[in-house]
Amino acid sequence: MTRRLLLLLDAIKFEHSIFALPFAYIGMVLASGGFPSWSQILWITVAMVGARSLAMATNRVADASIDALNPRTAGRAIPRGLLSRSDMVLLAAIGLVVMFFAAWQLNPLCFLLAPLAGIVLVGYSWTKRFTWLSHAVLGVADGCAPAGGWIAVTGTVDLPAVLLGLAVALWVGGFDLIYACQDVAFDRRERLHSFPARFGIAAALLASSIAHLGTLLLLALTGLVLGLGWLYWAGLVTAGALLLYEHSLVKPHDLSKLGVSFFNVNGYLAVIVFIFTIGGLYL
Repeated sequence: MTRRLLLLLDAIKFEHSIFALPFAYIGMVLASGGFPSWSQILWITVAMVGARSLAMATNRVADASIDALNPRTAGRAIPRGLLSRSDMVLLAAIGLVVMFFAAWQLNPLCFLLAPLAGIVLVGYSWTKRFTWLSHAVLGVADGCAPAGGWIAVTGTVDLPAVLLGLAVALWVGGFDLIYACQDVAFDRRERLHSFPARFGIAAALLASSIAHLGTLLLLALTGLVLGLGWLYWAGLVTAGALLLYEHSLVKPHDLSKLGVSFFNVNGYLAVIVFIFTIGGLYL
């Protein structure tokens, strides 16, 4: 049972929750104007873990046959026979129940919006079969994190929640454009839809740069709307430098450093923005 649990956690890349959790916490602390209640912190965290487990487990089931054909993903648990589709379906169902229960514990609006979030989280996994806008859908799914953190505290949808949600949507959609570049040949052969497969790697990297510029502008607008202190702006400059570094690592003719770009830089960015946001709120 322990081995199976570890396989499940590895299959959904549980440790990569670092991408989404800090932004949920940003929405949470900004909405509370400081430190929210321990109850809110607990249920926001539980909701995020449930939501991400639902999304990733669904994705592994939906893509199992595709993953088996792609040399990059053929080593995943389902193609290798280490886990079954039913294992992932069960995990997805647990994630859904956990997300709904946590939303119910937070406030009525969170519970009311939970089905909509669930549709986006589950539906994303099939979008690559019919639209090259799948990256945008993934961005929207992750953009629910900061907006959800704000709504969990206030029980209302306000301008900062929208700005933060859009900022994260562009951020995640932007680095997914980069990540998808490594599968261009496979996507074209299997007739899967992705922006790089449709328009080319150079266009995808350009679109990613534009998306990340939009992220910085939206975060700047958030700081202006909420009157955040100088540390927030220092964090925004740091985030801009990290995004610039990320884009310097990948070129249309050289994707060899894509792993570093995707995982390390974006993980640092999420945590840094969270820390500097807290500092900007208090100073």
